[in-house]
This record gives sequence, C-alpha cells and structure tokens, in this order.
Amino acid sequence: MESTFPVVDLSTLNNGDERGSTMELINDACENWGFFELVNHGISHELLDTVEKLTKEHYRKSMEERFKEMVAAKGLAAVQSEVGDIDWESTFYLRHLPTSNMSEIPDLEEDYKKAMKEFAGELEKLAEQLLDLICENLGLEKGYLKNAFHGSKGPTLGTKVSNYPPCPKPDLIKGLRAHTDAGGLILLFQDDKVSGLQLLKDGQWVDVPPMKHSIVINVGDQLEVITNGKYKSVLHRVIAQTDGNRMSLASFYNPGSDAVIYPAPALVAKESEESQVYPKFVFEDYMKLYVGLKFQAKEPRFEAMKTIESTVNLGPIVTV
Repeated sequence: MESTFPVVDLSTLNNGDERGSTMELINDACENWGFFELVNHGISHELLDTVEKLTKEHYRKSMEERFKEMVAAKGLAAVQSEVGDIDWESTFYLRHLPTSNMSEIPDLEEDYKKAMKEFAGELEKLAEQLLDLICENLGLEKGYLKNAFHGSKGPTLGTKVSNYPPCPKPDLIKGLRAHTDAGGLILLFQDDKVSGLQLLKDGQWVDVPPMKHSIVINVGDQLEVITNGKYKSVLHRVIAQTDGNRMSLASFYNPGSDAVIYPAPALVAKESEESQVYPKFVFEDYMKLYVGLKFQAKEPRFEAMKTIESTVNLGPIVTV
C-alpha cells in the first residue's frame, strides 16, 4: 500500500494529547522518508507571501533574460538526447549566518533584502526547534545537535534562491539532477502551484506535493552521520515542467565550517567501537569533497572521509 507523504502540523505539539503522535510522525518521516512537510510552523503567511512575490519579481527583472541567454548560448532548447551535465534552473545564493552576503549581491532591492533577512531569522528559529525535536526523538540531550553544528562561529545558514522556468524538453533536461544534500537540515519554501520536486523512496520517485504556505524539511548528509545512519539523507531531484515557472527557496541550516562532525556517542552501540560506521571529519573538508561529487552516490564520500580521518587526529568537539 502506498503511504502518503508525511505532513506534520507543528501546532499540535502544544497539545498534550496529540504531541506523542506528532513526535512519532516526525521520527517516522526522518527514518523512512528523509522528508516531511510542515504546516502551522509559526512563520507568518504574510511574510511568506511577501517573500514569494519579491522573489518572483526579482527573477523577472534581474534573472530571466540571463537565463534565456544561457539557454540560447548552450543550444538547450533544441537538444535531442539527455543532458547530463547541466540543470534547467536559474539560481543565486544568499548567505545569512555567520555573516550575510546580501550587500554584495547586485540588483537586490531594499524591500527584498529586508524580507529575506526577516525570513532567515524565522527559519533559523524553526531549524533549531526541529533539531531539538529530533534530539528528543533520538534520546539525545536538548541542544546536542545545535552544539554539534556550532564550531567556533556558530552554524551556517544560507538560501539557494531558484527558479525553474518552463522547459521545452523536460524528459531530456532535469531541473536539478538527483543528489543528496551535504548539509544538516534543509528548509524549503516552494511554489504551491508548480510541482517538480521528487524524492526516491523504495526505488520509486515520489512527488513532494506543493502546499500553500508549507515548509518542506529534509535531512542532509551531516544528520545521517551524527545519527549514525538512523536518519538518512535521501536522493531527490527536480523535474522541469513544460509550463509554469517553479519558485524554490531552499535554506540550508548547516554546521559551521570548522565544526567536527561524528556519530553521537549515545547512538553508537555500546558493545564495540566497531559499530561506528560513519567517519569523523571537519565539515569544511566534507564540503570541499562534495562540491565535485554532488551528483554521485554519497557512500564513497563517507569512505573518503574515513581515509582522511585515519591520517588526521581530530580534536574534541567545541561546545559552547
């Protein structure tokens, strides 16, 4: 029987009767899907509407023409066979933590910067709330994951702002090729009309349903390592559509660059050290490796980190 995509109503956590079943749903989603969709998450609908409106306006004014030029220059509209090395997306990256890069990005209007700053602040709070719920589900002390992500300067938070314009050959060009996310916890605010995001579950591609004002959450590689594989990052992709321009704001709540990542000792079986299957590494080293291998399987990345680990003695985790 096909199970339905997990949708979590965060407001039920305040209700004693429903809290247990909601926590169970979050745990099941992290364990068996790697994804879930949040409603009543505490971020105002008004703010989300503003962010969406301004993102779409910014694309039309500043990005659309450039995207069309790129398509023309690469001859993408006329391809006859599958394109394996390019994504049908128009994108730019905003960094919020530890420091913002918004002032360096051309063409960002003041009202858009202001809305994105407020949005990032809300997402940071939501990410930390979710990390504590995950700690509770895993039997880790409150704040464990936030500390694990902290490094010396706190976590990193950034938003990849993407538009997936209408594509004439969606069967040949992916909006975004299949990959797992390298980081920690990903919070996605996506278009509620144009679909396209899919995840791989039990060998099948499953649509992540567009829902108005929802935030889609998914588990990144770092949470897989810290949970010693109890929660796994999941392959996902974006299918380009022939009509409709899909907006996607994916915000990555990641470890700080110098954070040391390794399985939580409480989750590694007590009997023997051998049961620790995941490596210990500095997040920045993992990212350097990931950049070149994003669209390949994650397991060799973990193996490569083990090799590095055996030659470097990593110090203890920095706690705040």
